[in-house]
Amino acid sequence: MILLVVFLMVTVLGQAQTGSEIYLFDLSSKKGSISLSNPVNATNHPGYDNQPFFHTDKPILYYASFNEEGRSDIKSYDYSNGKTISITQTNEREYSPTLTPDKKYLSCIIQRDNGEQNLGKYPVNGGEAILLIDNLTVGYHGWLDDDWVLLFILGDPMTLHLYNVKTKEDKIITENIGRSIHRIPKEDAMSFVHKQSASEWQIKKFDNKTESISVIITTLSGREDLAWTPDGTIIMSDGSKLFQYKPGKSKGWEEIATNFPAEVKGITRLAISADGKKLALVVSEE
Repeated sequence: MILLVVFLMVTVLGQAQTGSEIYLFDLSSKKGSISLSNPVNATNHPGYDNQPFFHTDKPILYYASFNEEGRSDIKSYDYSNGKTISITQTNEREYSPTLTPDKKYLSCIIQRDNGEQNLGKYPVNGGEAILLIDNLTVGYHGWLDDDWVLLFILGDPMTLHLYNVKTKEDKIITENIGRSIHRIPKEDAMSFVHKQSASEWQIKKFDNKTESISVIITTLSGREDLAWTPDGTIIMSDGSKLFQYKPGKSKGWEEIATNFPAEVKGITRLAISADGKKLALVVSEE
């Protein structure tokens, strides 16, 4: 019953939320100073466009987008030529497109009308879904390697799981987590947000080899979306401004100088390309 209630809440929120767009910026970093330029509305589509994820080798941004029926499909935006392609056009709802480690598939959350939220994958060029996990209510995910994935599992409380898609081995790591799960550059580790209390959320590191957890830094107040640059700097937003933190070097969050166009407001999710040259920001349409 708890999981069903959570699913219904997620579904209602997904359909009722205001529209969003994804803006792309050129990103550069010199001596620790980050700058942005050349903003482009990559989606330019009324309604929900969200959850950006960059291809690791190609100039492609994947994202989830609502169709006219309020169902989410996966689309791709090629920022070398400005072309948008629909990867899925199904009767289900697909969220959180993520390139698999072998780069052959896009794994995603498949939200079904019967209340299930499965983890599946689609060929990067389109095709039929391959089901990976159907015994858990998956909210978000991040790949450690070809077999192991960290999962945000819906429930009361929300829990972080380490799951093997081949053997089906499932370990609960901790609870009360946020939606941001990311690989840490140049480390065999992942970051996640731990909501220890209503007033204190922390970015933590999960070490893949030792399965140990350590604290990186407290998040910006009430914020859980973040992205990592290739050199290991974390970028977050308070909704209107951007901030950076370099573990081991920064003393705390440092504001990034930006000159956003007026339509860039209500910033939530972020993504950074593997080469560190592009930043995607999800912003409010209103």
